[in-house]
Amino acid sequence: MRDRFGRWATMLAVIAVALSLEVSSATAQSTDYRAPRTAAGLPDLNGIWQTINSAHWNIEPHAAGPGIVRELGASVAVPAGHGVVDGGTIPYRPEALLQRDENFANRLELDPEIKCYLPGVPRATYMPFPFQIIQSEQHIMIVHEYAGAVRTIYMENHTPWPAPTWMGWSNGSWDGETLVIDTQGFNGQTWFDRAGNFHSDALHVIERITPRSAETMMYEVTIEDPNVFTRPWTMSMPLYRRVEANAEILEFECVEFVEDLIYGHLRKQLDNGTQ
Repeated sequence: MRDRFGRWATMLAVIAVALSLEVSSATAQSTDYRAPRTAAGLPDLNGIWQTINSAHWNIEPHAAGPGIVRELGASVAVPAGHGVVDGGTIPYRPEALLQRDENFANRLELDPEIKCYLPGVPRATYMPFPFQIIQSEQHIMIVHEYAGAVRTIYMENHTPWPAPTWMGWSNGSWDGETLVIDTQGFNGQTWFDRAGNFHSDALHVIERITPRSAETMMYEVTIEDPNVFTRPWTMSMPLYRRVEANAEILEFECVEFVEDLIYGHLRKQLDNGTQ
């Protein structure tokens, strides 16, 4: 058993080094990349994009584990992941860390995703669903397949957020090849993942999207929330273009899937026991 563990440890170490070299090489190669231009001369980000990672389950490093409903076995099991949090660990305040653990223990009742609520930012980006970027000079729209979530990024006439919402209020600008999105005005009810990582309504998100090849972009996120975290922290991951000929955003209107879960107790029971 010990020999087998040693072989696996060696293999994982080799893979980790190889991946590190590959990422470093890709980053170096992407430094001089210049994206195609729109008619206005801006970097063209139009297209359908998607992440390939396990951040949907947990943005921190995590081992594989059972799913939320153990009776479904491996079909809902959690895949292992290296995490997307730079440095590995989210800098929670002690009381907030206790809340995160309570969220995880009660995720079947508390996770907003289970009730088909809008996923918030940045969670919408790394859910296992594609999203489409539609670009103009004045606005950039991000249309998510999950729950039909839509973001409007205001590239001109920036204004403060008018009211708290699930997806926040986004103002954008260009920093060379990079789209910078500053989002505030959250209602504090979304999570970062299925592991219970969360924030308050003081959340401030700054996203940076940088093309690095014809079919990839780098997505970097800075998270600030003094009510929950001791300092700002960052996440980063690549985005991949969906290149199949029939790529499109399909419907995933999940409200009808959770009507019984949310409203079943309100349905009037008839005398014969039927609804």
